[in-house]
Amino acid sequence: MTLAQGRIGPVGLWVMAVVASSPLTVQVGGIPTMYAATGVAGVPLAFVLVAGVLYVIGVGYAGAVGHMRHAAPLYALMGRGLSPVAGVAAGVCALMGYLAIGTSLYGLLGMTIVGLFGVGQWWVWALGAMVVVAGLGLLGGLGNVGFLGFLLAIELAVIVFYIVTALTQRAAPLSFESFAPSALLVPGMAGTVAFAMAAFVGVETVPAYAEEARGGATAVRRAMLAAIGFAGAFYAIGAWAMSVHAGPGGVAQIGSDASAGPLQTLSRVFGPAVGALATMLMATSVVAAMSSFHQAGVRYLFAMAREAVLPGFLASTNRSGETPLAASLSQTALAGVVIAGFALLGADPLVMFTWLSTLGAVTLLALLVVASAAAHRFFATGQGGNDSVVVRRIAPATGFVLGLLLMVMMLANLGSLLGLPPGSSRWLLLPTLVGAVLVAGLVWGGVIWLAKPAVLAGVGRVVADPVSSPVRRLGRMVM
Repeated sequence: MTLAQGRIGPVGLWVMAVVASSPLTVQVGGIPTMYAATGVAGVPLAFVLVAGVLYVIGVGYAGAVGHMRHAAPLYALMGRGLSPVAGVAAGVCALMGYLAIGTSLYGLLGMTIVGLFGVGQWWVWALGAMVVVAGLGLLGGLGNVGFLGFLLAIELAVIVFYIVTALTQRAAPLSFESFAPSALLVPGMAGTVAFAMAAFVGVETVPAYAEEARGGATAVRRAMLAAIGFAGAFYAIGAWAMSVHAGPGGVAQIGSDASAGPLQTLSRVFGPAVGALATMLMATSVVAAMSSFHQAGVRYLFAMAREAVLPGFLASTNRSGETPLAASLSQTALAGVVIAGFALLGADPLVMFTWLSTLGAVTLLALLVVASAAAHRFFATGQGGNDSVVVRRIAPATGFVLGLLLMVMMLANLGSLLGLPPGSSRWLLLPTLVGAVLVAGLVWGGVIWLAKPAVLAGVGRVVADPVSSPVRRLGRMVM
C-alpha cells in the first residue's frame, strides 16, 4: 500500500500549493473584502508580513517533515514530535479542515455560475463540479498537476491583466504608501492580518506529496517556500494595484462599490464579454482549488488508514499506485453529504462558503503553528539529520511565537471573517466546533492506545517502501 514514487516534480509541487490558495478568488473576493471590512490602506504590507511569518514557519516545518516523506505530514509530525495521541488528533482536525475548506468552494462556485448565467440552483452546479473533482481525483497526483497547472496559468494571466489595467487606469499618481508601516499600524490592523492569513491556506499541502515527489526533501522544502514567497508577493502586488486604481480617497469604498471590483473593472474597460470570460475563468480556478484540497484530504485518509488509525480499506490504491481509490471516493461522498445538507436547509451558498472556508482556514493554520512546536521537539529528541541550527532551533521557535501572535489576531477577528454584525457572539460556534473535533481526535487516539498500542506506536512511521512501491520512471528504463 504505497503511492507511486517519482511522479511529481518540483514545479508540480509548487502548482498544487498555489492552486489551492486560489489566487483569482483572493484577488476578486478576498482583497476587496479586506479593504471594505477594515478600511486599512496597508493591505499589501499585511500580505508581506504574513508571508514572512509563514516562511519562517515553513523552514522548520518542511525541514522536519522532509525526514518522514509522509502523505499526512501534520499528523506524522505531531505524532513523532509531540505524542502519538496528539498525532491522531491532528490528523482528524486536518481531515476536517481540508473537507471544510474544499467543500466551501462548492458554494462559491454554484453562486458564481448562477450569477453568470442566471440558470439553475447553486447546488445543482455544485454537484456537477463535485463529479468533475471526483474524476480528477481518480487521475492521481500527476494527472492533476498537468490540468491544474494549465488552469493556474490562465488564472494568473487574468490577474496580471487586471493589475496592468488597474495601474494604467489609476485615479491618482503612482504611489507606494500602502507598503509603508504607517499604513498598516492603525486600528483595524489585526483584522487585516487575519484576512491575509486566510488567503494563504493551501501552501502547507506540499509535503503531502513527498512520497510521490522527485528530488526528495529538498524539492518539497523548496516548493513549499517558493509557494509562500510567490503568494505573498503576488497578493501584495494585486492589493497595491487595486489601491492605486481606487486612489487615496477610494480605498474605503473598495468592496462596498461593486463597480470597483477586478471583474467589473475589466468589463468596464474592455467590454462585458471580457468581464464574463474573466468570471468563467474564476469558476475554473475554484474547481482547481477544490481538486487540490481534495487531493490533500485524500492523502491524509490514505496515510492514516495505512497505519490502521482509520479503516484499512481507505488505504487501497489502483494498480499503478497513483490513486488512493477508496480514500478519493470517500472524500467525494463526504463533500456530497455536506452540499446536500446545506441545500436541504435552504442555506445561502455565500454563508456556506464564508463559514466553511473560515473553519478550514482557522483549523489548518492553527495546526501549522503548532507544527512549529512539534518540529522543535522532533529535532530536540534527536530525530532528523544534519540540519542547520536555523532549521532545528531558530525557525521552529521563532515561527511558533510569531505564528501564535497572528493566530490570536485571527481568532480575535472571527466575527469580521464570518461577516457577522458587531457584538454578535455566533463566532463562538466555530472555535467550539474545532474544540469538539480536537477532543474527539484525542479520545480516538486514547481508544487506540488502550486497544491497539502497537498501532499507536507506529503513528507517523509507516512510509513508502522504496523497493516495493511502483516507480514509473524505473519501469520505463527497464523497458
